[in-house]
Amino acid sequence: MNYTQTLEFLFQALPAYETKGATAYKPGLERIAAFCRHMGNPQRNFFTVHVAGTNGKGSVSHIIASVLQQAGYRTGLFTSPHLADFRERIRIDGEMIPKQKVVNFVDKHHDKMVELGLSFFEMTAAMAFDFFAQSDVEVAVIETGLGGRLDATNIIVPIVSVITNVGLEHTDLLGDTLPKIAAEKAGIIKKSIPVVVGESDVRYNPAIEQAATANKSKVVYAEEVFACEEQHPKENGQQFRLRRARDNRPYEIELDLAGDYQRRNIITAAATIDFLHEETPLTISRRAFVEGTRHAAANTSLLGRWQRIADAPLTVCDTGHNAHGIAYVAEQLQATPHAKLYCVVGFVRDKDLAHILPLLPRDAHYIFTAAQSHRALPAAELAAKAAIYGLQGETANTVPEALARARELAAPEDMIFIGGSTYVVAEAME
Repeated sequence: MNYTQTLEFLFQALPAYETKGATAYKPGLERIAAFCRHMGNPQRNFFTVHVAGTNGKGSVSHIIASVLQQAGYRTGLFTSPHLADFRERIRIDGEMIPKQKVVNFVDKHHDKMVELGLSFFEMTAAMAFDFFAQSDVEVAVIETGLGGRLDATNIIVPIVSVITNVGLEHTDLLGDTLPKIAAEKAGIIKKSIPVVVGESDVRYNPAIEQAATANKSKVVYAEEVFACEEQHPKENGQQFRLRRARDNRPYEIELDLAGDYQRRNIITAAATIDFLHEETPLTISRRAFVEGTRHAAANTSLLGRWQRIADAPLTVCDTGHNAHGIAYVAEQLQATPHAKLYCVVGFVRDKDLAHILPLLPRDAHYIFTAAQSHRALPAAELAAKAAIYGLQGETANTVPEALARARELAAPEDMIFIGGSTYVVAEAME
């Protein structure tokens, strides 16, 4: 098979959550464990940092990976979903896995993957483990796909686990309350392996602490390690003043990622990096930390996090797609100066719109659309649901049409926001 045929096999022959939704979700670690045994357990050949959470896990994973790269370690990074290119999911020192490596992996293991009935995500995680081992990666940052306890990535034994936060998401699969979802995410906690919790919350802390106690693992609350005293926007990013609690030491940090919500992510990443330096075999200098955060997006090619894609009118996209993430986006929209706001939005069918739509600003003009995905909610249905919550506007059949319409309507002093679904952002950025 060539690369195009290989991708067709991966997306069509193997069930993918991104294209089929919950019907493609295969809980349990038996298949991925059997497949990794078949390959010689490549995931055991390098240190790992395991990152779960409702929101922020992508940004946190990329920041940590960038700092590790800056510290001189050959660093793997496994994330999902991708925006434009499947290979975005698997990177070493910021470089995507070569196309030929994807082809070779599928050619070699095609029959075994079919025999075991692997899901798309299980196959992708195994491909990452194999590529990292072959490439002499020293440490890899591994982001969970969905949940934690039954996620395919959970066969790793990391040197630290990270839970960024917990919000209501995938309630049909993970549970309908914060404690239930927290318990699923806390399933990544391994025996005697500490866990860093990015955002403490009395509603779900007990569930995480219970899992940690059962595993005799220490819980590190990031907000007790670092405080953010100042946050200022700057060109191509923002600047923070952090202070480490144990010695009152200040850190002047720059981050090449916009969005007020990065305040939470930088604290989570900083506490994790501090732990890695103090408590594991890794050595991360202050300079590596400072330079790694300054070039986090550049080093890792991170896209879609409150990303400015045009000026006059200011045009921003963000991949936040659940109630927890949309709440952050709504805050940011309110804080961003503009005359009139135009929102190009689309969602997938299984999103809990009853909790998401009320969070969006009512004074905006909406252009409801649908991405080119089988999971996309038709624009007319989205518009009807949105009207219930006072969101008014018009529809466009495709994302390019919606974006063109927004640009037609918006004056230079206005703002265009693009989001709701990763698919919408991906098509807009193309």
